[in-house]
Amino acid sequence: MRNALMVTGSLDHLGGQWRDLLTLCKPRVVLVMLVCALVGMALATPALPPPLAVFHGLVGIGLAAGGAAAYNHVLDRKLDALMARTARRPLATRRLPTPLALAWATLLSVAGIGLLLWQVNALTAWLTLASLIGYALIYTAFLKRATPQNIVIGGVAGAAPPLLGWTAITGSLGPEPLLLMLIIFAWTPPHFWALAIHKRDEYARAGVPMLPVTHGEAFTRLQVWLYGWLTVVVTLLPFVIGMSGAVYLVGVMVLNLRFMMWNFRVWRGQDPRAPLAAFWFSIRYILGVFGVLLLDHYATALPW
Repeated sequence: MRNALMVTGSLDHLGGQWRDLLTLCKPRVVLVMLVCALVGMALATPALPPPLAVFHGLVGIGLAAGGAAAYNHVLDRKLDALMARTARRPLATRRLPTPLALAWATLLSVAGIGLLLWQVNALTAWLTLASLIGYALIYTAFLKRATPQNIVIGGVAGAAPPLLGWTAITGSLGPEPLLLMLIIFAWTPPHFWALAIHKRDEYARAGVPMLPVTHGEAFTRLQVWLYGWLTVVVTLLPFVIGMSGAVYLVGVMVLNLRFMMWNFRVWRGQDPRAPLAAFWFSIRYILGVFGVLLLDHYATALPW
């Protein structure tokens, strides 16, 4: 009986460790990234992209993104322990040893880049590596602690998924995938600064120079409003350059109207619930923008 309890306890501990290792990968964030990468793949070709290229590309990008997220956990473990939103993360609570997390992050990153190099193409592999370094090292280790513009500058790495999806299919760059990347780049500041307003006190306690901490909430609310309009302009460019048609235009205008309604409420500052609500809507918004891009693409590209 005693041995059986010991075995059960060991299995529970092992299962708990695997759940914590999966948590390090930020699976919900990675899922959003993979959706954007998949749209980049679909838009890269008039017909359906080759299934094997899609599979290998998504697995490789997903593994590398999970590795970058795990590095983020390792580097931010002390900051995470100071913030209520992140205090229960595996490394913040010391449920996982840091060396194990570091090894896990390295394994995922090497496996992802290796798979892309082996089964996809070198361009996608090196661009993914650059994004990983940009997010895990340049943003997390340096920019996050150095400047209130950390989100703007570091947003380049987070905006890469549709570009990576495009190059996974074509093996080449072009204006269209760079525009897809620009959409996410413009969207990132209003998306994240809305959350930063909601979590201002926690960032201040942790000593992280987020914009609401260094420049105040009123200034940050204005930036959410202005960057929201920049996002609206950028999301209209696929129609302007002929990359998409009327289906996309109608869909994105509806999404932009709702997006700016939330940003307006953030800017006014009269509803304390608005920043967090705007943050959550912005995730649905960016998925919606890429969703209507995909719908427009197949509405016009495929023979029905």
